[in-house]
Amino acid sequence: MLARDHCRVPLRRINHVQLAMPAGRESDAVAFYEGLLGIPHVPKPEHLARRGGCWFEKGDLKVHVGVDSDFVPARKAHPAFEVQGLGELEARLRGAGAPVKDDEPLEGWQRIYTEDPFGNRIELMEPTG
Repeated sequence: MLARDHCRVPLRRINHVQLAMPAGRESDAVAFYEGLLGIPHVPKPEHLARRGGCWFEKGDLKVHVGVDSDFVPARKAHPAFEVQGLGELEARLRGAGAPVKDDEPLEGWQRIYTEDPFGNRIELMEPTG
């Protein structure tokens, strides 16, 4: 492993999060990520659209959901999205039948976990201060 001072091309930020989904379930992805989480569905570039999947973007928040022929949901690894109005979002998720789970407290945050329609774990966090 190289020391920090040897890093010639430092990482700057996360550009997007990529999650996987099974083929043919794009409408479920749109219903969850756009309909429930409120991240607008945007067109994929034409040459990538042939692969299936969906992109969702709102400013710097970019979630790409791609088709994986050997799909297995991510049960532990997950994105954590900072939200405003966690209680309202939790009610919307519960109303839609999405699973909602609490976890151990994290100082300075209210947080819950849910799953997308494919079983991928999603953390939703709101600062308490």
